[in-house]
Amino acid sequence: MAKAKKVTPLMKQYNSIKAKYPDAMLLFRVGDFYETFGDDAVKAAKILGIVLTKRGAGSETETALAGFPHHSMNTYLPKLVKAGCRVAICDQLEDPKMTKTIVKRGVTELVTPGVALNDEVLQAKTNNFLAAIHFGKKLIGISFLDVSTGEYLAAQGNGEYIDKLLQNFNPSEVLVQKQYKGKFLEVFGDRFNRFYLDDWVFQSDYANESLTNHFKIKSLKGFGIDELSEGIIAAGAVLYYLSETQHNKLEHITSINRIAEDNYVWMDRFTIRNLELYYANSPEAVTLLDVIDKTISPMGGRLLKRWLALPLKNAEQIKKRHEIVKYLIDNDNFFETATYQINQISDIERLISKVATGKISPKEVVLLKDSLKAILPIKSSAEESDNSFLQHIGNELDDCKVLIEKITQTVNENAPVNINKGNAIAEGVSQELDDLRAISTSGKEYLDNMLARETERTGISSLKIAFNNVFGYYIEVRNTHKDKVPEEWIRKQTLVSAERYITEELKEYETKILGAEEKIGQLESQIFNDLVTFLIKFIKPVQKNAQLIAQIDCLCSFAKTAKDYNYVRPIIDESTDLEIKNGRHPVIEKQLPIGEEYIANDVVLNRNQQQIIMITGPNMSGKSAILRQTALIVLLAQMGSYVPAQNAKIGVIDKIFTRVGASDNISMGESTFMVEMNETASILNNLSERSLILLDEIGRGTSTYDGISIAWAIAEYIHEHPTKAKTLFATHYHELNDMTETFERVKNFNVSVKELKDNVIFLRKLVAGGSEHSFGIHVAKLAGMPSTVIHRANKMLKKLEQSHSSEEIKDKLKQAQEEEDVQLSFFKLDDPLLENIKEEILTTNIDTLTPIEALMKLNEIKRMLTKK
Repeated sequence: MAKAKKVTPLMKQYNSIKAKYPDAMLLFRVGDFYETFGDDAVKAAKILGIVLTKRGAGSETETALAGFPHHSMNTYLPKLVKAGCRVAICDQLEDPKMTKTIVKRGVTELVTPGVALNDEVLQAKTNNFLAAIHFGKKLIGISFLDVSTGEYLAAQGNGEYIDKLLQNFNPSEVLVQKQYKGKFLEVFGDRFNRFYLDDWVFQSDYANESLTNHFKIKSLKGFGIDELSEGIIAAGAVLYYLSETQHNKLEHITSINRIAEDNYVWMDRFTIRNLELYYANSPEAVTLLDVIDKTISPMGGRLLKRWLALPLKNAEQIKKRHEIVKYLIDNDNFFETATYQINQISDIERLISKVATGKISPKEVVLLKDSLKAILPIKSSAEESDNSFLQHIGNELDDCKVLIEKITQTVNENAPVNINKGNAIAEGVSQELDDLRAISTSGKEYLDNMLARETERTGISSLKIAFNNVFGYYIEVRNTHKDKVPEEWIRKQTLVSAERYITEELKEYETKILGAEEKIGQLESQIFNDLVTFLIKFIKPVQKNAQLIAQIDCLCSFAKTAKDYNYVRPIIDESTDLEIKNGRHPVIEKQLPIGEEYIANDVVLNRNQQQIIMITGPNMSGKSAILRQTALIVLLAQMGSYVPAQNAKIGVIDKIFTRVGASDNISMGESTFMVEMNETASILNNLSERSLILLDEIGRGTSTYDGISIAWAIAEYIHEHPTKAKTLFATHYHELNDMTETFERVKNFNVSVKELKDNVIFLRKLVAGGSEHSFGIHVAKLAGMPSTVIHRANKMLKKLEQSHSSEEIKDKLKQAQEEEDVQLSFFKLDDPLLENIKEEILTTNIDTLTPIEALMKLNEIKRMLTKK
């Protein structure tokens, strides 16, 4: 029989706590260090770059060990959480001096990527969302919660809509039902930190009960989410996870809101990625958010990102924002007051959440008070303004006078970060505390008097009174004077050159002083905790103030951007027209060398005369920039900002689709062309009368003739579609210019170039008319291709141009048509193959057929014919 391994009491305690948190890294407090053991230690050492050692090296209980000093927690915890770890913090729950056995320990906090209240883990201008996904029979439910701000949202929809929301809100952690592990990866990929919960958590009754109990209500109708059955289940899973991670103080989560998809411009995740709104596609790239974010407060920064992710569709709401921006530009006094005061405001949204969760420090309470005071001048300036929208915001802001007064009376202005540091509570709050402080602070004076008295009584001139942790206060006498020591003094310690004594009076004083200091600490903590409990009543008004200040901050940011970058107010109406005069790309124009001006361009699109603009021109000439700037101008306008143009008239857009560049998805086993077709199919299946479509180089992922055919078919489909969606179609296939002969609302434009002998200058100006050729070889020359390769390419191009003149291509198409007619005549009417093809075509539902399915169906018929 194998001998059982001897386990130390400490490791026995560690193993029992670790068993309760198998999925988390356990930081185990031992003395002044947080230690990790076994696999946790190996992982921690790698992530944190700390030394990996062994505990009990050479013994049968040898285990990996890695640790760091407890005061370095704020340095190391964020690194673990950002690496996707769930971290259980296990602290000592009693003073080691007070026990003769092993110190009692327990997990005091479980920090996960999506559930963090630590300032070091959070980013000021970014929400830290925890999300939950519920796969229903037809729809998918989703819920987002930022526990650091109290924002709680729910929605439901198809996979594409949920995917877009995941991209918009970018959660730090996603909760998924265990049985749908595979399905989540299949639909949403491997982009998020995931944690899998038991299936029973995702039950309708459980979710409803969790939410109604939390909000202390009988029905969810008041929040407008009662019909979101799948969204409610996801929201219930979020609440369950908070309780599982030791977060039970949640008074700051005061409401749950529906993400009303009908209110916002639809952009799929390809569009959000292609336009680089707030996530760059390459490390050095600059996003639109980087350019326009001039917000001052963390709340404003977070809201601006939300406004950019969810631009408005309601013309009146958009105009309201433009109206305030105009007022801010025209009224320097209000603008300067608002921006100066916002600079004095801390992150009150997260501070009031810390009040609810009991994690606020005395210093942060003072910051909260100072921030609320800084809001008062904004409130009075807004109320006195002659802008009705600002007046409304001013009236809505709460002065929180009772709260400000209570904090001012209770907490010292220079309160410490930690309540245990002392001197947090102001004088006059507690008579008992003031008396105890008097005893404590009068100590030095008392000891000085005692020293003077004893020196005179004994005649010892070099007496010294001091304190140590071993036996408290003592009197030290040099050996030269020890014969003068009074009999009643008790000797405690002999040194080389001196003796140390204690007296009855010193002991009495020590008891009084030490007792006072301990009592001061207890009283300060009690008074501070009572204050925090009082502050909880003010969570809602402070949260509302935070949201209103965030709005003013965003609108001030728009005003500053407009002034700094020469943006204009767009005209927003209910038409379906789009007219941009001298539009500029907001990001590219800021990246240009100093002194170089951006070449502005006009774009006019409507559903009657100029529905599709076919833009031809060489690569690198600026076709993609024109496409992107059109979308960005529309987005800026509809989020409430001014726009980079001479003037702009925008009929409200409800959907923006882009297919820009080859976004390879080869890592997921799909070719560039397949991804391109999937994304394009998604666009063609979701068209609306107010859609704006931007297609760039469609069909370039396949052979030239295939590419031309597909691009033509897609443009034709959009032209003939009853929605007549406005489209910018950039292509280097100049053959597509022939579409204008057949389709009346297709118009040709090209990005002009200037040819000088063997050189080409890109003018980047959009002009009417088609382009003759693509200048691809010239781009290769600019890229530094060897001259021999360029020379050979030019020779080959001339040969190909001779053998593939457009007349010849037309002749070949005509010939192919005739051959097809002849070939079909070979079939007898009773030919079984013809019957099969006829049946194949007749049984195909053209109305529901996607472009990619159409291509596959044609391929299938082609294979049937070639077998003949």
